[in-house]
Amino acid sequence: MVGGEGTRLRPLTYKTPKQMLKVAGVTMIDRVLYYLSKNSISRAVLSLGYKPDKFLQAYPDSKAYGVELIYAVEPEPLDTAGAIGFAARFADFNSNFVVVNGDVLTDLSITELVSFHEKSSAVATIALTPVDDPSRFGVVPTDETGKVTAFIEKPDAKTAPTNYINAGTYILENEVLKLIPNGRRVSIERETFPMLADRKELYALRTEDYWLDLGTPQSLIKANRDILSKNHNDDFLKSKYFKSDRGNWLTDAASIPPGVVNSLFGREFTLSSDTIIDLSSVGDFFRAGDRSQIINSIVGDGCKIESGVTVKNSILGDNVSVAEGVTVIDSIIGDDSSLKTGESYVEQRIPS
Repeated sequence: MVGGEGTRLRPLTYKTPKQMLKVAGVTMIDRVLYYLSKNSISRAVLSLGYKPDKFLQAYPDSKAYGVELIYAVEPEPLDTAGAIGFAARFADFNSNFVVVNGDVLTDLSITELVSFHEKSSAVATIALTPVDDPSRFGVVPTDETGKVTAFIEKPDAKTAPTNYINAGTYILENEVLKLIPNGRRVSIERETFPMLADRKELYALRTEDYWLDLGTPQSLIKANRDILSKNHNDDFLKSKYFKSDRGNWLTDAASIPPGVVNSLFGREFTLSSDTIIDLSSVGDFFRAGDRSQIINSIVGDGCKIESGVTVKNSILGDNVSVAEGVTVIDSIIGDDSSLKTGESYVEQRIPS
């Protein structure tokens, strides 16, 4: 499921689909496809809508990490169930299948979910994960067998019957497609799943695996920090980067100053001896001037940071130029932006 416009991540998504944004040096969609390959998935349909050409350009051979790719491009936005129905019919599915959201970072075992689904003889099975605030998600109370007793989309946090939410990974029998009308918008959270729950054909498996929805700037930064601080065990980086001293990941065998720790670097970077970078990832062809600091942030390809700059808890898109003495805190700066000398950007989105 990679068709959304990523409105909560604007301006980063004005030019780039959400799932093409990077987390610790790797795009979301690369992480998902790698995750599928590790869970014995060999064929995947990308349900596309927003800027589909970006995905086709990324995988010109229609394959990634041993997973064969099929591209199903929606003629118009069809919502979650509508997109699933369109993609499954496009690929001519004739048996049960797995659905995953393309903007989730998780350790969930799809094999375990499939096993639970088969044992329960469910028509549909969803993975559940606990969260502190369930009001942003669909909460899913179950009985002792895992049968879903209700499906409540985005309840008030004070009245939610459980804090276990829909984790965005499903096993669906082919017959579910009969419940999804063709050619119109259909929400799986508001229509299809409540219908299956009423029919007592929807089951759910509670999991305690690492799970993070990457739909907001804050969660994107958290995922980046979790990977670099090893709060999330990420074996992807081991095949893409090599590790240097002080917990840093580098693609090039380059020396780094002592103030750089727990961070990740793309190709060809230039740092001053007093540069401070911590729990941050920076892209290819990055340059930082003297007395610059980058803390808990994501910096895209081709960015130029001049002297005396502070970037904290922020995301810079590609080819951003930051002039001398600029402060960027809790902000999102879009591609190709130029920040003027001496300015402060706190809790801003540029361009808005």
